[in-house]
Amino acid sequence: MGFIRSFFAVVIKLIILVALCTALFLYGMKFADGPWEVVQGGAFSTGELVNEAPNWSFVKDKDTVEFQLLEPVSSRTTWIMEHDDRIFIPSGYMLTNYGKIWKQWPIHAEKDGRAILRVDGKLYERNLVRIKDDPILPSVLAELSRKYAAGAAMSVDDVTTGSLWIFELVER
Repeated sequence: MGFIRSFFAVVIKLIILVALCTALFLYGMKFADGPWEVVQGGAFSTGELVNEAPNWSFVKDKDTVEFQLLEPVSSRTTWIMEHDDRIFIPSGYMLTNYGKIWKQWPIHAEKDGRAILRVDGKLYERNLVRIKDDPILPSVLAELSRKYAAGAAMSVDDVTTGSLWIFELVER
């Protein structure tokens, strides 16, 4: 009986240690120069600010980019789509229970869309504008499907019902 009690005490201590280390890691990432893969990061501290609007076709085949919201300050890695020299960022799972917990950035971006996009070490100041009804949506969703198999089943109805949010990154 004493062995079982000791074993469970060790297991509980290990669980507490892992939880504490995870919490410290996530807290520390708030001060990092951008995100680390899927882990949200802090404000960008490196990168060259680009003032003129580029031809966005260079992101057409980029899998991911990073962006930082200014309010609240946080950064993340995301997918990006380009169509007709316009760029878009998707956010899925918005109507699911786990999406409502996991996906807070779209709600913040809808309130204050000021953002910085970081691609290949270059920073672009932009505004995130949620697109709900735009004639370009079918083409943007086709690009989402082309680049990411996860977008294959997405339709304009997913956007209009709020399951999928699409943000356009426009000049400030």
